[in-house]
Amino acid sequence: MARAARQRWSNIDDAPRQNGGPMMDYLRATRALLLQPITLLRNYPRSALGVDIIAGVTVGIVLLPQALAFSLLAGLPPAMGLYSAIVASIIGALWGSSSHVHSGPTNTASILTFSVLLPIAEPGSAQFIIAAGLVAVMAGIFRLAMGLARLGILVNFVSDSVAAGFTTGAGILIISTQIGPMLRVNLPPTTNLIDTLTMVGAHIRDVHLPSMALGLGTIVLIIVLKRLNSRLPTFLLGVVGASLIAWLFAAEQHGVAVLGDLPASLPPLTALPIFDLELIGNLANGALALAIIGLVEAVSIARAISSQSRQRLDSNQEFVGQGLANIAAGIFSGYPCSGSFNRSVLSFQSGALTAVGNAISGLTVLAASLLLAPLISHLARPVLAGAIALTAYSMIDHRTIARLWRGAKGDALIMFVTLGATLLLPLQFAVLIGVLMSLGYYLLKTSTPQVRTVLPDAAFQNWLHQPDQPLCPQLGVVEVLGDIYFGAVSHVEDRIDQILAANPRQRFLLLRLHSVQHCDISGIRALENIRQTCRNRGGDLFLVYVRAPVMEVMHATGFYERLGADHFLEKESAASYLFHKVLDPAICIYECEVRAFLECQSLPKQTLPELTLPPQISMDDIPAIAARDLWNDLRNHEPVVVVDVREPREFRQGHIPSARLIPLRRMLTERLDLPRSQRIVLVCRNGSRSARAAAHLLTNGFDQVYLLRDGLVSWEAAQLLQATELPRQNEGDPTEIEIINRSERDHTSQSMQRRQG
Repeated sequence: MARAARQRWSNIDDAPRQNGGPMMDYLRATRALLLQPITLLRNYPRSALGVDIIAGVTVGIVLLPQALAFSLLAGLPPAMGLYSAIVASIIGALWGSSSHVHSGPTNTASILTFSVLLPIAEPGSAQFIIAAGLVAVMAGIFRLAMGLARLGILVNFVSDSVAAGFTTGAGILIISTQIGPMLRVNLPPTTNLIDTLTMVGAHIRDVHLPSMALGLGTIVLIIVLKRLNSRLPTFLLGVVGASLIAWLFAAEQHGVAVLGDLPASLPPLTALPIFDLELIGNLANGALALAIIGLVEAVSIARAISSQSRQRLDSNQEFVGQGLANIAAGIFSGYPCSGSFNRSVLSFQSGALTAVGNAISGLTVLAASLLLAPLISHLARPVLAGAIALTAYSMIDHRTIARLWRGAKGDALIMFVTLGATLLLPLQFAVLIGVLMSLGYYLLKTSTPQVRTVLPDAAFQNWLHQPDQPLCPQLGVVEVLGDIYFGAVSHVEDRIDQILAANPRQRFLLLRLHSVQHCDISGIRALENIRQTCRNRGGDLFLVYVRAPVMEVMHATGFYERLGADHFLEKESAASYLFHKVLDPAICIYECEVRAFLECQSLPKQTLPELTLPPQISMDDIPAIAARDLWNDLRNHEPVVVVDVREPREFRQGHIPSARLIPLRRMLTERLDLPRSQRIVLVCRNGSRSARAAAHLLTNGFDQVYLLRDGLVSWEAAQLLQATELPRQNEGDPTEIEIINRSERDHTSQSMQRRQG
């Protein structure tokens, strides 16, 4: 049967990919996850065996007392800690991804197990023990399913702030739970810090001084040993040294509690109530919390060590290893386990080359429990309590806390809320609160990206947010620092509306989208609304720095065509293009004192007085003539005077044949020789300057004043504009210039007739 199963797996692996599709790829990947031990042993280098044995024995010596201590922390018999240490370390090593992550009982898993089981049964009772095995299997199934479903990425949703808050709170809780064993005070089991401290205060007169002295002495001894040589297994040496002191002073005869008898046997199978749906339902939330927290803990440890070992990791494989380790621990009389940071670091520092070293540590504990069970049974409880309390204190990462406090206030708030919930609520709810806060904070940040105005710096090299600097009255340059998706569009639109409302003269908007990596259909709709807002103001919307994924969405939705290819600008020339092709030079020269862009620096700034129409005249009363109608009038030699109010530089680039150049500044400040009996058509690029000129002429008694509708833009759109060079002697001369290029006019007229004929 086994041979047939292997043959089926082989057939899957050998099947052509093009015939299998995604399902076949999934089966191949699942096969690789489940057959990890075969891959490990098949590629195992024989030269690594000696180093792995030494590292495994070293870790096993530390694992033995920790397994006993952590089982007591979970309210379980010490034997369950031994069984968990043996089974989980072997299975976790063979099916895991990291060569150094050590699986087995941990302080976090133990305190969380105690918190989950406390509402179910009395600690130490048969139901409590059975529930511990069942919740281990359930947590293992959750982890295994997540690994097979390729959900390793989910651990990224538990932020560092949640992990820091939880581990700090768990460390404080672990210390509080060891107060009773250290003082030999009988305290009711609880995971609430306030309740523990209240009960300690109520039983302060019942403190057993020899137990307290032994517990505090263990803490001092471990601290001294660590300061003498941090590389020594200080936990093991401290427990052994304090136990020798307790034996020399006959502490057991003076009322100091000991572990008691331990079974010297292989881990036995446990009959778990897998059909007790009520118990399974009561344990479901806690099992899920154990699964998620254990995975976060194990993967975080693996990443931390891999940064030094340079080993490539597979989070999905680690999920499978942790899942199978917990399932096996629950079946073989153990309780939930996870990755241990101090044992994993010890494995790496001891020189382990492969995960076989961690498997050997489990065999070491098995051998020690069979041979040393009579000695271990006399181990003093205060000694283990002191060692656990000191280990729990090391869980409090002061550096991470300080970094979070100095960093973003949102991260600091999440950390302290998680810490408070850990101390006051059941641990599974504390983690859930922290995760939900992290997700909420993430959604808040992504749904409210920064939308701010930017201007060039003093060197005109970079664009910066400079709120104290005046903005261009025509063009707003805004950058969006985040994605434009359905959750953010309302905020983005509101911020841009606020920016435009604060700058009512701005008609054109340039959006810098270099930080926008994603834009959905809601984002496209928002951009269309912004574009319409700009056009309602008489301007338009332009985009720059559009990323490739966003551009694909714009093409797919038709937004690119609707906006127009000429509205997607190159980052190097965007400002120059808008300055020369879009903005109104009259405003730049006559109405604006701001020199926002590099192109503004060479402009003459000649602010002109405000012009108002007579009360009986409104701007709508000024008649406008279309480009084609004006062309026909000129071709038919109608009595019409075309006055171009632009600057000589613009006039040289192209103008209407027979037009007279009278720059706006001269028209507003000098006496003009214009006929009052003929129609006067005023021309500028888009109508802004000609409207001011019309107001001036109407105020001075000219009653046959017309505007070229939409200015030279409409003339150019009708393909009527022909470039005309000025005589060299007049180049740059601000005096009045009159050019009538009849040959050009005749040539254009003939071309027009040919097109119409």
